[in-house]
Amino acid sequence: MTQDRKWGKGAVGHEDPVTRAVEARDRSTVEMVDQAVRHSQVMLAYQPVVTAGQPDTAAFYEGLIRVLDATGRVIPARDFIDQIEVMETGRVIDSLALEHGLRVLATHPGLRLSINMSARSIGYARWMRMLEKGLAADPTVPERLILEITETSAMQLPELVTGFMTRMQRKGVGFALDNFGAGFTSFKFLKTFYFDILKIDGAFIRDIASDTDNQVLTTALMTIGRQFDMVTVAQNVEKQADAAYLAGLGIDCMQGYRFGAPTVRPPWLVAEATRARA
Repeated sequence: MTQDRKWGKGAVGHEDPVTRAVEARDRSTVEMVDQAVRHSQVMLAYQPVVTAGQPDTAAFYEGLIRVLDATGRVIPARDFIDQIEVMETGRVIDSLALEHGLRVLATHPGLRLSINMSARSIGYARWMRMLEKGLAADPTVPERLILEITETSAMQLPELVTGFMTRMQRKGVGFALDNFGAGFTSFKFLKTFYFDILKIDGAFIRDIASDTDNQVLTTALMTIGRQFDMVTVAQNVEKQADAAYLAGLGIDCMQGYRFGAPTVRPPWLVAEATRARA
């Protein structure tokens, strides 16, 4: 018996046991995530985005949603993020992330925060109501809120995204194009998107101090950002040598474990806890 007939669909039409096991695991994870978000078992973890010339200074923080299982452990986003993108669960997660982010901005007037969203959430009534309510509640919130959209998501609904961005930017909201270079952006649409921030995908940043291919590619992506007057951010910066190279290259900001891992205890909460104990 050949390996294909042994493990493939073969004459009897059955899927192989490995495929069945993977699909069952994925279904179980998605069901667990769905239950978690319906009970609001989520929190934000915060990672600083630092100014290249002042690596001890955060230009803003990114609020990253964390979904918790029944025991309180974080369910890794990589295990479900692709599956839920087209589901209502994905829209609920976006809504919860925005709700948490707007609440933090309202209570910490010196903070600037970015929150991830899918282009699909623009048409989700709950998410839009929450955004409009949060922007109207405090006149300083719009200029301190950044909405991050991945390159892949933006290109799925480009006309919807550009119209939404135009309306929100008039209110002062900033926009970041996340993971730039990882997808297939049409440069025709890039000219009309008017993103404020360009976040270069970490695949081009890792080991950039020694990787000549990444040096060339990152330089090209930075040039695109500058042409369209966007602040450039290098993602996934982990090594001092890479940080030094990027600073010399002229990158505006950097984000990664070199400057801080995502944490549920950001500096402002630590400071509040310290004052409460004093």
